[in-house]
Amino acid sequence: MFSSSRTMTREKEMRRDLAAHIRDGKPKKFFDNLGAALMEDRHLRHRISIRRLAEEFIEGGREMVDSWNPEYGGSGAHAIPVQRDLMEAGEAVTSNAFSHITGQLVFSELMDKFDDESFVFTDIVPNVPTKLNGQLIPGYGRMGNVAEVIAEGQPYPRAGLNDDWIRSPMTRKRGLAIDLTREAVFFDIAGGLLEAAGEVGYWLGLNKEIRLIDAFIDENATDHRYNWRDTVYASYQSSSPWDNVTASAALVDWTDVDEAEQTLSGIIDPNTGTRIINTPKDIVVTRQNLNAAKRVVSATEIDVTTPGYATSGNPTKTRTANPVGDYRIVMSLLLADRMATDTTWYLGDIARMLRYMENFPLQVEQAPPNTGDMFDRDIAMTWKAGERGAAFVKEPRLTTKCTA
Repeated sequence: MFSSSRTMTREKEMRRDLAAHIRDGKPKKFFDNLGAALMEDRHLRHRISIRRLAEEFIEGGREMVDSWNPEYGGSGAHAIPVQRDLMEAGEAVTSNAFSHITGQLVFSELMDKFDDESFVFTDIVPNVPTKLNGQLIPGYGRMGNVAEVIAEGQPYPRAGLNDDWIRSPMTRKRGLAIDLTREAVFFDIAGGLLEAAGEVGYWLGLNKEIRLIDAFIDENATDHRYNWRDTVYASYQSSSPWDNVTASAALVDWTDVDEAEQTLSGIIDPNTGTRIINTPKDIVVTRQNLNAAKRVVSATEIDVTTPGYATSGNPTKTRTANPVGDYRIVMSLLLADRMATDTTWYLGDIARMLRYMENFPLQVEQAPPNTGDMFDRDIAMTWKAGERGAAFVKEPRLTTKCTA
């Protein structure tokens, strides 16, 4: 089952556990335990032998694999007649076991790559499960500063809330398929199967990450845009109904962050006419600005000279603690390409600004037995992986775009 790099002790333990669970009538428990181990240990997945799995867990599996030997012409005249249906759910646990383990290998590798650590926006943006394909999300506008003086013996005035709502976009399904060929089993190409699964997971994950980035920067597409009271708005405005663009603010020092904070502090709540209490958490940068952001955020002290760069007189120099807050620095290598510039940066709150409406998360399904591809192309097994959802802007007033 395992390649020679695994110890014989581990293999014997697995065999003993399988025999015990089959004897107890609970073989599924063994494979559930093995599935959990494969999820946790990526190195274990890459040491499993696909050929050994087939020989161990398919009834007549050794003869079946031998019958695929190229010197016999594959399934030609010298092939040994054995059961070929790898997906058969018959009385024995064997073929089910092979299907279960290979399926777990594919699922685990897919999930690992779909959740690649470089997909930073995917990690931050909340997923919202929904059964709807685009929906109206109702809410209420805040009442504002409307408290009144009440004369003695007079009734309290009644307060009311304003109707408010946004709409989420239509969701779309995206997916890819993976094939396990007869040759992959015969030549024991476990790495090939896992590489294919990893590629599918990575590119599905990358697609979602790019859509989230596009929603954040409001470029390359428009279906993610803020749909407020049935009017669609670009996220970053430089005038009414809000101004959240900070121009001429290349990320150099604390003064640029201060300027961005002032932009956010000036945004007005459209329902109350008062300033939004806006507390940004994220500095979002390209790779070019990463070290500048680290320097600005992590500096322990700053020097301020008043009145600036005076060349005469007696300027006052003050050394003080860094006024920049403890921001989370979010850097994506994809950001510069999606913006077509590497100098723009953002200050805001990603998790409150964006949502991902999710009809179903990444799902991995196995094809039923005896499909046309299995006969025509010697496909032993096929899996498909897909997810359905849509990224959208929930509240653009929480982030400012800073340009150089």
